[in-house]
Amino acid sequence: MAKAAMKSHAPALYSLAVIQFNGSGASKYDKDLSAGVALCSRASLLGHIDSLRELGYCLQDGYGARQNVAEGRRLLVEAHARELALVIREVTRSSSPSNSCMLTWLTRRLRNLACHTGSFLPLLEGYGGYGVAVPPVNWFMREWFESGKGSLGEGLRLCAHVGCGRPETRPHEFRRCSVCGKVNYCSRGCQALDWKLKHKTECSEVLRWVVVVENEGVGAGAVVGGGNGDVVA
Repeated sequence: MAKAAMKSHAPALYSLAVIQFNGSGASKYDKDLSAGVALCSRASLLGHIDSLRELGYCLQDGYGARQNVAEGRRLLVEAHARELALVIREVTRSSSPSNSCMLTWLTRRLRNLACHTGSFLPLLEGYGGYGVAVPPVNWFMREWFESGKGSLGEGLRLCAHVGCGRPETRPHEFRRCSVCGKVNYCSRGCQALDWKLKHKTECSEVLRWVVVVENEGVGAGAVVGGGNGDVVA
């Protein structure tokens, strides 16, 4: 993976960045947040969307870099726009009539995104995570960590985002959802994506807050995000 990263392989650069953020393969004291940010920055310059999203969260939160909320949000919006553009391209490759409604919806979302550059838009909501797939480099990491045991070690978990597949290398390596504590993620990017895809409907604390908000007359549909910093209205 390091050799691939040295040859500017963007997914390898991003995976190495996550390894640095978590201190994977070592102790929690071996994390190198600044190195993770540098690797994400390099991969994002190569057009890697996940790296761009992760870099945006790092700048927004001041995680491994000097905090710059405005720039972090700008990068997050740019990552959303690139992600949506990729989905549109995938849809337009097929001439199937069943894709016409989706294409219209996606085009409207893209226009809306251009008009609201300070907001976070749930790009794939309502379409079941269109195009979500586990990157080959993550399968490689899982097979590598499991190669000596034949299975994931006792007490170790996989990242809860269905499009990741990255395993822990030590107990409690990944961070849990700060609201329900039932799921864990290797990165802020995976947490944000999984929130949009499914965890928003599964987070027990969120469901409780929805009932409270509606009972207090704040308005139906107001939802407090589950530990990933997003507030979805």
